[in-house]
Amino acid sequence: MKRILVIEDNPDICQVLQTALNDAGYAMQAALTGLDGLQYFREHHFDLVLLDIMLPYKSGDEVLREIRELSDIPVIVLSAKDLTSVKVDLLKAGADDYVTKPFDLDEILARIEAQLRRRSGMNGCTVLTFKDISLNCQDLRVTLGQQEIALTARETQLLKLLMEYPNKVFTKANLYETLWNETEIGDDNAVKTHISNLRAKLKAAGSDSEYIETVWGLGYRLSKE
Repeated sequence: MKRILVIEDNPDICQVLQTALNDAGYAMQAALTGLDGLQYFREHHFDLVLLDIMLPYKSGDEVLREIRELSDIPVIVLSAKDLTSVKVDLLKAGADDYVTKPFDLDEILARIEAQLRRRSGMNGCTVLTFKDISLNCQDLRVTLGQQEIALTARETQLLKLLMEYPNKVFTKANLYETLWNETEIGDDNAVKTHISNLRAKLKAAGSDSEYIETVWGLGYRLSKE
């Protein structure tokens, strides 16, 4: 099930979107402020963001900028501003699409589907790379330099997620929710064990590089060192 983060300060609009998205088979998380939206984004995995521009505490422009520092996830802007200059500025800032309020629910759903389909197609035909690691997204083969690394399905999923979002810090709860498709951590050691095993297999391949960094008190991300 694809997960969508809706950052919108109007509770009525959130409720309408909640019903429509759930009926369409999506899981939705609502955030009524820009600050809450960024917190949810950092702590959980989402496949797409619907972002209002006029938000309390932190504007949608600022939220978009911070999301883009962490991820290339599709972002569809929702705004009552219909000026071409505003749309152009937001698209240049990293928005993938722009929908003017009041909007038609069928149009929103069609645009969401189009963005997710486009991203799925991109992920399906690309090779993710980080340092000397390559991960083929079609057959999920992982190579380090010229050597193929034998990983379990869960380890491969974990590495792929980290490589798709190289600047994002994933909490243990975030990783568990994404990889096990459960909102509550059943075994706190499960994530740590898979991280440890993945690190060991990469090190055993003969590389001196550090690939996965522990961000103390937060979680894990790819190491830039």
